[in-house]
Amino acid sequence: MIDKDWANQLERDGHYLVRGVFDEAAARELRDELLTAIDTADRDGESIRSRGGSVYAARNILQVYPPAVDAWQREPLLSVLRETLGDNFGLVRGLFFDKHPDRSWSLPWHKDMTIAVERNDLPSEQFHNPTTKAGIAHVEAPRELLRQMLTLRIHLDEITEENGPLLVMPGSHNNDAASGADQGEIHTVTSACGDVLLMRPLLSHSSGNSAEGTTRHRRILHLEFAGQEELPDGYRWNFFQPAGAI
Repeated sequence: MIDKDWANQLERDGHYLVRGVFDEAAARELRDELLTAIDTADRDGESIRSRGGSVYAARNILQVYPPAVDAWQREPLLSVLRETLGDNFGLVRGLFFDKHPDRSWSLPWHKDMTIAVERNDLPSEQFHNPTTKAGIAHVEAPRELLRQMLTLRIHLDEITEENGPLLVMPGSHNNDAASGADQGEIHTVTSACGDVLLMRPLLSHSSGNSAEGTTRHRRILHLEFAGQEELPDGYRWNFFQPAGAI
């Protein structure tokens, strides 16, 4: 399920795929429950709809689907998070993505620089570029904080070359270059349904459109974790589920 050298690989590459965390039946059950919750919440504007009318992303997924707070709590994920972030880690944000085969989309190269906070209007020399997304305050965080975070991407479908897989630049989380300026190897992340990708926020990543004619979705539950609850300059996470509450 997980290689004994996973921690070194994560540190070196900025990503590591943990295989078989969920069996296919469990992943499909989670996916179906998520879709039902998102469809209901969409009537209140919690989800983002494509022009074609299908949901391709949902923010505030921890409020839209509260069981997501617990869905990841299994081995080896608990041990991975404790070893990577320490005993005081907590869940801070959840997102959902669906790359629909009939209404595909792509993302340019980028690094995940923003976090969800209670307020983003406090004076600070460390937090920048305040925005509001789905009614929640966000702000660009300092790299020192982002280096103490880890993302889990739970794959709710098989990910192949056909359904617009994630592309990553191994090692790019360790440099300060702008995401588009990174030059290096590009790795395609394919996986089975139920695999979980560990990813550092500062890893440069992108994804292309699904292949023409494919019938495959690419649905992912994206969960972000931080190593500590305290933030500088009086800032507070919008949501923080501490390790002690698990």
